[in-house]
Amino acid sequence: MTIIRAVHKIEDGDEAVVAQVTLAESGESFCVESHETILAAALNAGVDLAHDCKSGFCGSCRIRLLEGEVAYDEEPLGLSEEERGCGFALACQARARMNLRVAAELMPSDRPVPVEIEAEVVSLTPVCPDILRLRLRPEGEMPDFQPGQYINVVTESGATRSFSIASAPSEGEIDLHIRVIPGGMFTAGVLSGIEAGETLRLHGPHGLFRLHPEDFRPLLLVATGTGIAPLRAMLAALKEEPDGPPVALYWGMRTESELYLAEEIAALGAAFDDFTFVPVLSRAPGSPHRSGHVQDAVLADLPDLSDHAIYLCGSPAMIAEARGRFLEAGASVNHIYADSFHFAHNL
Repeated sequence: MTIIRAVHKIEDGDEAVVAQVTLAESGESFCVESHETILAAALNAGVDLAHDCKSGFCGSCRIRLLEGEVAYDEEPLGLSEEERGCGFALACQARARMNLRVAAELMPSDRPVPVEIEAEVVSLTPVCPDILRLRLRPEGEMPDFQPGQYINVVTESGATRSFSIASAPSEGEIDLHIRVIPGGMFTAGVLSGIEAGETLRLHGPHGLFRLHPEDFRPLLLVATGTGIAPLRAMLAALKEEPDGPPVALYWGMRTESELYLAEEIAALGAAFDDFTFVPVLSRAPGSPHRSGHVQDAVLADLPDLSDHAIYLCGSPAMIAEARGRFLEAGASVNHIYADSFHFAHNL
């Protein structure tokens, strides 16, 4: 691999431009200024690199460096040491130190187009001490979305709050699982006075976290907290497909009382020929369920992950550790998909 050792000015007299990025697949290139990340420069140039959270958590904007070097203001959580060692970088956080040639995915052309949606509140139900389940029925046709994506709830002030969709399109409702944040503008404010029959404004769908049926691999689904929501949507969609792959779902919670979807997941799993469901509790000594951290339980049961397509959803800490350890266990870097729930996404 050729490494360019000097910082190159692309045009004489343009001191702001420090590098040129070339896409290996198409030969297309764009310039990066000193204050820009690679993703920001690409979008400004009309190059629609794959991306989602733009915060370094989800890993959707991962690129592979074929030539050149990058630097970060802070090391992103969404990239493991193993991925760095394989030459990967996160375009939303990386700054070019020199000219680059990269392998990069573009935004998928078949992704649903986000739309404005008016939806009636069907029910708002506490399912455990700090989680609400909000069911919404869109007016008119159900919007097109892919299991795993999220939707924005738009408040009267125009502020938005993002929640993963827990239902499959065929179920006819938009099911949202919402962790209550004490004093939160949305959960303690807007939702505290909402009643069935009222209308909420939505915008979506959004996000690149979705099923990849083209993988043709056994599926490993790993969640913490309300990260179970998009995985439930995937299960609901998968049970409609004949001859589906084996599915193993591991769900990490703190106590048994928080396993609000356990019976529903077991019922969904009954439709599969090969389905495993493993709840893992971090604060429930003496429980009949597994104890500890969910990523530890996965590796105890599945020490070789080389054949799996892996979907991670939940806390950034779990995803960061699981991604690195699963790669060490043989997981393919090209078959790990993640959706990281950080509080800026869910207040």
